[in-house]
Amino acid sequence: MSRIDAHQHFWSVARDDYGWLTPELETLYRDFLPADLAPELERHQIAATILVQAAPSVAETRFMLSLADDHSFIKGVVGWVDFEHPGAAQQISELAEHAALVGLRPMIQDIADPDWMLRPDLTPAFQALIAQGLTFDALTLPPHLPNLIQLLQRHPDMRVVINHGSKPLIRDGLIQPWAENMAALARDTQAYCKLSGLVTEANADWTTEDLKPYVDHLLSCFGPDRLIWGSDWPVCLLASSYEHWMETTDSLLSGLSASERDAILGENAARAYSLRD
Repeated sequence: MSRIDAHQHFWSVARDDYGWLTPELETLYRDFLPADLAPELERHQIAATILVQAAPSVAETRFMLSLADDHSFIKGVVGWVDFEHPGAAQQISELAEHAALVGLRPMIQDIADPDWMLRPDLTPAFQALIAQGLTFDALTLPPHLPNLIQLLQRHPDMRVVINHGSKPLIRDGLIQPWAENMAALARDTQAYCKLSGLVTEANADWTTEDLKPYVDHLLSCFGPDRLIWGSDWPVCLLASSYEHWMETTDSLLSGLSASERDAILGENAARAYSLRD
């Protein structure tokens, strides 16, 4: 089985379109580029990655696609397009001409309007995404989940991957209503869910046991056929090393069969993003 890291980022600070990336984030406020990740991939036998946008700009999407051209381990890019722009559908079509583009991700967690994703004027962008065979990466928070259910019911043919388990409130020890809404999404839609980004939602001294109720719930709802492993590197470095997150997830998935672990650690990502060999 080829292991795939289905959620990682690269950035160059000098590009200056990462509004959230400030000097206060000392660990992250530097360039993170393929040469920085390559040793981790080799050490842990990661065969491929999905590179995910970190800035709300088409320029960054083109930057990521250029990295995919130069680094064969990047098997797919999840980019960004302004879904509100009247020309969004055309731009999606143009970007999709690059074989490495596998999905799009509006930064919903940073949009003030919680109902943004249901705006009628976004429909052409969603329709173009579906027509191009791209995956919608849903960067949502727990309050967004009822609307996400509506969106997926509106577009039942859209392939969707929920990022970071929709960021449950692990730090506060809260599981509801997140758990109920995630169960509804798993039951009523065909969405996938990423097993990633959980450590940065926990306390600084988090333990595997802190994460276990949330991971167990995702396993119970989505099953091993619709969970997708990712590192969220380098953002994960705020709370964990790459190796520690891998060890943690290996422990959390230890009760599964080898074939079920293989699905979560690679096969599901290949299917969710229609990756080419």
